[in-house]
Parts: sequence; structure tokens; C-alpha cells
Amino acid sequence: MPELEKHQEAIDKSLKKLDDDSSKYHWMKEKKYATIFREIEHKLTGVLGVGQYDWVDRRVFDQVFDQSTLMAIYKLMQKDHIDTIEWPIARGKEAHVFHATSQSGPVAVKIFHTSNAVFKGLLQYIEGDPRFGGLRRRHRELVNVWVQKEHRNLMRMRKHGVRVPESLATHKNVLIMEYLGDETGPSPRLRDVIVDDPQKLYNDLLQQLRIIWHDAGLAHADFSDYNIMIHQGEAWIIDAGQSVVQNHPKAKEFLVRDITRLVQWAGRNGVDADLAEATLFVIQSDEEE
Repeated sequence: MPELEKHQEAIDKSLKKLDDDSSKYHWMKEKKYATIFREIEHKLTGVLGVGQYDWVDRRVFDQVFDQSTLMAIYKLMQKDHIDTIEWPIARGKEAHVFHATSQSGPVAVKIFHTSNAVFKGLLQYIEGDPRFGGLRRRHRELVNVWVQKEHRNLMRMRKHGVRVPESLATHKNVLIMEYLGDETGPSPRLRDVIVDDPQKLYNDLLQQLRIIWHDAGLAHADFSDYNIMIHQGEAWIIDAGQSVVQNHPKAKEFLVRDITRLVQWAGRNGVDADLAEATLFVIQSDEEE
């Protein structure tokens, strides 16, 4: 059997399994959606767990790619923001992240779950942010706002020199970002590496927090070794969806929590870091020093 036919047969088997396992995909049989999906299915072999990606757990597709998400992916592919979606990079309560290809090279595609009620617990990071006033509490709207919030926060931080991945495009619950890693996999998180010079890294991250607060006018609000990646020898900060502007009612509370977590990391790694001194360094402006 020619290689192309084998590949198509693997896709068909994967889709049949999905159809057998879950009635939620009955809409794929409708003519409009069947035509669209046939147009892009060969670009989703990674998440379908076929071909060179047969190690991928096919339940990922069931968890992430509902009708709305597939339509969003289709739109982004039409606009040449994505070529193919390959393998999962990370998975969490709010989103899955995939390695993908584009005309300009590898990208990271972050897909936020549209059926996960956890977003209702994240209202504290949205309410009080003047950029997103008049928000209704429908779940799908919360997800779409969260994606736009992360996109805008990343752009704002990057504009002021913070090392965050570049946000490239969004549509509904899908965010496309710069990929931090190489062809073998993503760069490691800070919590998964042994740092040669913890003092130097601590000083660098403290400076990054200061830039986020003073120059970008934000508090990261989820700063930890889970959300820092070591890429090409430098620390990069990720997951900015929860970041809030300075006039958010909980901004200073979140900022102190961020600094506390960094000081705690420093202490675990043999750095003599003082919380009061660190807080003063981040909050105090140049004129006040």
C-alpha cells in the first residue's frame, strides 16, 4: 500500500475511534464541517496520534478539539498563521500547548479549554481590569477574554524588554506564540533544572519583576518556577493571562506574592535573599532611590 494511503487509513481509523467513543463529534458528519475537516485533517496528524506521532495519547483530541476550537484552528490555518499542529508541549487545567509549524518556522499553539469551569475561578484576575469592563459571565466569553488578556499582556511586557514569548496571533480560544525550544522538545522549566549560578539568576528575575511593574505597569500574578523557562541560557517568563494592571484592586497583593515566591525559590537554592529588600527594590521607583 502506498505511503499516502497508509497515512489516510491511519487518520480514518483515528477518526472512527473518536466517532465511536463520543457522540460530541456527530457534527463532523454535517456536509459543511466534513468538508472543512477533510481540508485540514492531514495537518492535525500530531494531535490525532497517527504516523510519526502514534505515541500521542488520542484522548488529547477529545479533550481539546471541540467544534468551536476546530473552526478557530481552520481560520488560523486559512490566514497562514499555522501550517500543521504536531505534538503536545504542555497540558494544564486551563489549556494545552502544542508544537506547531508555520511558514516562518516553529510556533507554540496554546488552546484554552472551552468546557472547563475552572475559568470561573479566575474572575478575580479579570474583574477590576479596566481593559475588560462590562464582561458577562458566560464561560465561552470568559475563555475568549482570557486569551485576549494573555495576548495583550505578553505584547505589553515584550514592548518594555521583558523576556516573554512573542504573541503572534489569536482567534477565539487559540493563542499562537513564539516557540521556546528546539526540534527535540520545549526548553525546560526552571523547576526542572539545576542552576549553575542561582544568585545571578535571582538578580535577573528580580530585575524582570521590576520592569514588569514599573515599565509595563503590570503584576505578573503567577510568578513561580513553573512559569519560568530556561531558554538558550536565559530565563523567560510565560503564562501572562492572569497578569493585571497596576490599578487593579489586587495588583499590589499579587505583586508581593510574586516577589515572595521568587525569594522562596532563592532560599531553596542557597541564595541569601531578603523579602523586605526585594520588595523595596521592585516597588521603589528610580526617583525614590
